Amino acid sequence: MPPSPPTPTAPKTIADFFTRPAKRLRAGAPAPASASFSSASSLSPEQRRRADTNLALARARRNLRLAESKAKASGGAAKLEELLVEETWVEALDGELRKPYALELCRFVTHERLHGPLPVYPPQHLVFHALNATPFDRVKAVIIGQDPYHGPGQAMGLSFSVPEGIKKPSSLGNIFKELEKDLGCTVPSHGNLERWAVQGVLMLNTVLTVREHQANSHAKKGWEEFTDAVIKTMSQKKSGLVFLLWGNSAQSKIRLIDETKHHILKSAHPSGLSANRGFFGCRHFSKTNQILEKLGLSAIDWQL
Repeated sequence: MPPSPPTPTAPKTIADFFTRPAKRLRAGAPAPASASFSSASSLSPEQRRRADTNLALARARRNLRLAESKAKASGGAAKLEELLVEETWVEALDGELRKPYALELCRFVTHERLHGPLPVYPPQHLVFHALNATPFDRVKAVIIGQDPYHGPGQAMGLSFSVPEGIKKPSSLGNIFKELEKDLGCTVPSHGNLERWAVQGVLMLNTVLTVREHQANSHAKKGWEEFTDAVIKTMSQKKSGLVFLLWGNSAQSKIRLIDETKHHILKSAHPSGLSANRGFFGCRHFSKTNQILEKLGLSAIDWQL
């Protein structure tokens, strides 16, 4: 009796692209029922959104492990180019980290880590966490910060974010207060904003490293040129992004953004010194979602 013809392969979904089976089946072995294709139409919009977020989170953590392995293999002296592992950004930035200014920046940061008087934050594998966690093709909104938190254990490569178990800085506390007033979000017990990042919110500082307890110690060493290139690349190659610009430093980047293609929301900075001068009441989180929905894109679930 001739063998049965092979079953047609179901169309690949985003889930197929970003995930791999836990165990490779033997040739000819029947697929388990759980692996059978199920139509996306059988999922509710909320289920689809959650599944998409979980897939993106898995991709971000894969990138994190890859960056960590590269950092460990280098003994603390990895080239910056090696630490940017998200391929969509590598392609979009097209050799930016090989330019002379970036190579000089790499030498400076490496010397600071290996021979500097103080620890450098964040750890090597988290320097490009914002880009590695939010692929270029998934960016929908951008929150621009300044330089990383400079206390031990605080910086994790995402603007305003701190790892779970670390006390929330005042700026982040004020962000959560505004979220509560704007959308009714419950104030979380932690300050890890990674779930925003994997939904398409690029949490970009303009300077990506800092010495312990020395704010702005790595400013004007080349990071600003690199992050300006990131912003310009998004402005030129994408459309319909929402830029949340809090404070004068972030708003100085408007010159890099094509306002005919993108949406800009401005307010005071959420720091304790200025939150009462226009950050509280800005409603940027609900406004961002309104813009995204008008563009036919899924809203951000800001609740952590």
